Amino acid sequence: MSNRRTQTMDGNTAAAYISYPFTEVAAIFPITPSSPMAELTDAWAAQGKKNLFGAPVRVVEMQSEGGAAGALHGSLQGGALTTTYTASQGLLLMIPNMYKIAGELLPAVFHVSARSLASNSLSIFGDHQDVMATRQTGFAMLASSSVQDVMNLGAVAHLSAIEARLPFIHFFDGFRTSHEIQKIELLEQEELADMLDWEAVEAFRHRALNPDHPQLRGMTHNPDVFFQLREAVNPFVDALPGIVRKYMDKINAITGKDYKFFNYYGHPEADRLIVVMGSGASVVEETIDELMRRGEKVGMVNVRLYRPFLPEKLLEAVPASVKRIAVLDRTKEPGACDPLCLDVRNAYASKADAPAIYAGRYGLASKDFTPAQVLAVFDNLAVEQPRDNFTVGIIDDVTHTSLEVKDFHVVAEGQTACKFWGFGSDGTVGANKLAVKIIGDHTDMYSQAYFAYDSRKSGGVTISHLRFGSQPIRSSYLIDYADFIACHNQSYVDKYDLLRGIKEGGVFLLNCMWKDGDLEKHLPASLRRTIARKKIRFYTLNAVDIAMGLGLGGRINMLMQAAFFKLAGIIPLNDAVAYLNEAIVKTYGRKGHAVVDMNQEAVRQGIAMLHEVTVPAAWADATEDAPAACDERPDFVRNIVDVMNRQEGDELPVSAFLGYEDGTWPVGITAFEKRGAAIMVPVWDAEKCIQCNKCAFACPHAAIRPRLLSAEEAVAAPASIEHRPCRIQKGFEFHMAISVLDCTGCGVCVGQCPAKEKALTMTKLENVMPEGARKWDYAEKNITYKKPTQGKLNVASSQYLRPLNEFSGACAGCGETPYAKLVTQLFGDRMMLSNSAG
Repeated sequence: MSNRRTQTMDGNTAAAYISYPFTEVAAIFPITPSSPMAELTDAWAAQGKKNLFGAPVRVVEMQSEGGAAGALHGSLQGGALTTTYTASQGLLLMIPNMYKIAGELLPAVFHVSARSLASNSLSIFGDHQDVMATRQTGFAMLASSSVQDVMNLGAVAHLSAIEARLPFIHFFDGFRTSHEIQKIELLEQEELADMLDWEAVEAFRHRALNPDHPQLRGMTHNPDVFFQLREAVNPFVDALPGIVRKYMDKINAITGKDYKFFNYYGHPEADRLIVVMGSGASVVEETIDELMRRGEKVGMVNVRLYRPFLPEKLLEAVPASVKRIAVLDRTKEPGACDPLCLDVRNAYASKADAPAIYAGRYGLASKDFTPAQVLAVFDNLAVEQPRDNFTVGIIDDVTHTSLEVKDFHVVAEGQTACKFWGFGSDGTVGANKLAVKIIGDHTDMYSQAYFAYDSRKSGGVTISHLRFGSQPIRSSYLIDYADFIACHNQSYVDKYDLLRGIKEGGVFLLNCMWKDGDLEKHLPASLRRTIARKKIRFYTLNAVDIAMGLGLGGRINMLMQAAFFKLAGIIPLNDAVAYLNEAIVKTYGRKGHAVVDMNQEAVRQGIAMLHEVTVPAAWADATEDAPAACDERPDFVRNIVDVMNRQEGDELPVSAFLGYEDGTWPVGITAFEKRGAAIMVPVWDAEKCIQCNKCAFACPHAAIRPRLLSAEEAVAAPASIEHRPCRIQKGFEFHMAISVLDCTGCGVCVGQCPAKEKALTMTKLENVMPEGARKWDYAEKNITYKKPTQGKLNVASSQYLRPLNEFSGACAGCGETPYAKLVTQLFGDRMMLSNSAG
């Protein structure tokens, strides 16, 4: 690590940090995963932070991405250096303005957290589909491969745009880079000011549309002159590479880096080579080191300047010894060769002794790209007849494009890998971000953090991947070989393969309410076998009860974080406690001493109450419980949904989706999930209930429902199905059915109960199972939904109707889904819903 100032941040923060000094106006519209860039810019502007021109950035949020592009275009024509941040369909909505901005030689910079495009399905995750759809607009395009690159090449984009009079897209992989946290070196405002071409800034301002020197711009032209005018921009495009080279050299001189248009890495006499851009380059680089240690001659070209594409510079970067090249695209153009490969093939088109070039596709929608996949690509290049137009990272058993991926790991010396299974809104992700910042900002160690989420909001599973080491961390992929694994929700033990990839002698920390004697009953046999056979050091902590006792509710983050620092031993425990306590004061100080004290007490108890389990030798031979006698759920649920919910969707082959190619899936899938995600669930007291049904009306997930029992159903119901005479429908009995396994534990139902003595009480899920699940199942199978025929349709009577929007992926306590649910109750049998996203 050099003597430059460092800070721990994610890629979005790095992009906002480096763009702010060069920006006078930011025209924005938020879209995942680019939103934090605009949010940070807005926050800094509100705080009065000044750009290089001595004023805060003016942030203008529009009503759509098209509006943001229009505002940006107008702002540039008015003489203000203007920036935007976007991704995916948001970028595509800007394309009409992008042609104008490029054609009118305006120095915009778009920072794009590159993301997949909605096609037969939508994904918010990262690949290059969006930026590839804009490569014809006339924008220059710079690709960053890491958080550090975002800082450095972001500066190159702004500096070059101003001098060259051409707009730039500076892009990096959505989530994989935009949300990955790394310890990086900062560029200082004084350094940026020294590099900035101030004369070019003044010239830009002089060209602005201004009533004091009126001019006409953007006219309509006929065939006689349009072609010529279009070609008139060629000198600017031709000059651009030299300008980019100049600023790359300046950044290299300051930072000690070696940025080029095409960076070569690998053996000087490589015979096989991969061409790639984005975060995948870090993975290829790390794999090449391992393969060269094994005596293989392999290499990589990392594409930095993608537009304009300079064939002669690519040829200069590739060693003459290379015989075969695999070009990896992170996009898909159905029916055609993917674009980066087309550019590479074009570069070699006139070469008689050109290497054989093979097209490959990887990593769509942030599909994890690993060293094992890189090895598969190099192995493919080594066979007598390599496969062309291949895919890697999936199992394509339909069109047979996929390469076989072997078990292969790269182990970085002196690196500690930690994995955390958390519950959305329990504070796990925030606490892990804090841990990375503590270690990154207070020690000489390097740190990395990446957070994998399911598609739900709060209440979904979160998997945090943290690495710490003495050397820069290049592993831009999920942890597959862990020293430490923590599970922050006890219900996960039989849902996920929690200990997959844990090292021999690793550490496992489980937040649970179980005593040692209960572990045999609650832990699945596969988990017990792994703990015993791999000699895992196994610890438990009852963080839920401690947090509740302290008044923290479900926020167990400080307890689990303190336990992590004690067990992982990455930094001295006393130092970790001091840093945690400092962070608590900084984070919660404005909320008062009581909040600070309870969080600091959580740190103390997270260490003091940690318990090491003595693992019985018999666990090594634990046998599985007998499978359920009959599974009546649909094949789609068992064969696809269950696999995805176990976080094992990567193992599903292409053939699993035959019949669903157009994106059509069966309805009602969530009713089969039964996640059991809540810690506390409502229990109904029939004696206290006034049958107002407000609890059901407000439930965001339709997990609590009043049911009308006919006389026959009432007689047949077991004693556990409590019921009382219905007040609004004479001749029927009233029962409140609660799906405790679909409840998210938000407590909205209890808050809505107007009874003097609450008819609902939040109780630990542990204490109502399995009877609670059986009661719901009985109601669903044996009590029909009935529309009240007496009285008016109102809040109470509407809730007897079946909701057709149930168990959604919304946040616990969501205020929107109750309305969507109500609409389906009133009109659901004759309505269609359209979702606008992405």
